[in-house]
Amino acid sequence: MVDIASRVYNHKWKIDPIVRSLIDTDFYKLLMCQSVFRNKRDTNVTFSLINRSKDIRLADLVDEGELREQLDHIRSLSLSRGESTFLRGNTFYGKRQMFRPDFMEWFENVSLPPYHLEKRDGQYELTFEGSWPEVMLWEIPALSVLMELRSRAVLKGMGRFELQVLYARAMTRLWEKVEQLQGVDDLRLADFGTRRRHSFMWQDWCVQAMQEGLGGKFVGTSNCLIAMRREVEAIGTNAHELPMVYSALADGDDALRQAPYDVLADWHEEHEGNLRIILPDTYGTDGFLSGAPDWLAGWTGIRIDSGDPGEGAERAIAWWKSRGEDPTKKLVIFSDGLDVDKIVELQQRFRGRVRVSFGWGTLLTNDFRGLVPDNGLAPFSLVCKAVSANGRPTVKLSDNPRKAMGPASEIERYKRVFGVGDQEDMDVVV
Repeated sequence: MVDIASRVYNHKWKIDPIVRSLIDTDFYKLLMCQSVFRNKRDTNVTFSLINRSKDIRLADLVDEGELREQLDHIRSLSLSRGESTFLRGNTFYGKRQMFRPDFMEWFENVSLPPYHLEKRDGQYELTFEGSWPEVMLWEIPALSVLMELRSRAVLKGMGRFELQVLYARAMTRLWEKVEQLQGVDDLRLADFGTRRRHSFMWQDWCVQAMQEGLGGKFVGTSNCLIAMRREVEAIGTNAHELPMVYSALADGDDALRQAPYDVLADWHEEHEGNLRIILPDTYGTDGFLSGAPDWLAGWTGIRIDSGDPGEGAERAIAWWKSRGEDPTKKLVIFSDGLDVDKIVELQQRFRGRVRVSFGWGTLLTNDFRGLVPDNGLAPFSLVCKAVSANGRPTVKLSDNPRKAMGPASEIERYKRVFGVGDQEDMDVVV
């Protein structure tokens, strides 16, 4: 096992680039990329880094030269033979050759498009523009780089023993969480922590700890590279990016209202089984479910990623019942701001009523709260989102208005089209 503290103390650029591979990314990103490659490959999309935690002044913490060096390194990456073989030949969700030969040939030859970087008011303005399949591959690596460079900046002045103690405390904290989860019956838990991890090595350690500590209760990781190296399942389906871009491309209110369902119609043609998971909150869960076609009720389950998770699951159960479906055969995946107490609470509340699974993110792979002075390693809310498609702005509403994004006038239009009324503000934990 890697001695993380010693590696951090002796960081060398060539040994420890932050992003080591194009598959050091979330599995859902590759699944979505294949869908986009098939259906919308000529769409021009712009992604932008958005720091929701304005008190974390990244441009003051992270050296611009180091950031550029890491981003330039990512642009030099291509799939290794072993990585290509893993994607081409492995079985994912029970399906062999999940990734089609034409997509794999494209992916094996892709290089990420250029980036644009500026400093403004203590923050980095980092944007990526290009064809949708290419530019979307920047999201996860960009977040990983900024998160880890922030960690490295905070740890830079620490001595060898100080680092050993810091990581010992963080390991103890995680192991205590694992011990709390060991006695939870019928638990299904996956690592969803790539986007806001403390570091690659730390995420890899967390996965190994979960493998040993939870056994069959740990069902996999969203990180493709770690899944390959640790021989665990790669986990993931789809994200808000798809309905955001499809909606931006829609002409008129009627087409806009239909766009989120068009996304899933395309997905339905490509995938089956546990990949048929609805993410309903992009423009408000209530409106999405009330207008959903009956064939969506037959899908495997729902992922709840904003708002009150318990209320979200209750809405899903009521919706399935109203459509003549048996909720006990459906899957609810909780994935927003989870930690142990919430996982235990939700498992106990919904066990036996639905099939329950958890995508545990930031507070699995980046819980260093209170372990350094001034809470300098506390996780913060950094996202990289599609902000325009073919020159039109994208919008996200969410079930939590604090996660809304887009021009104010477009947000109001989308609220009107999707029938979004008053919403309850909730803290964006991570």
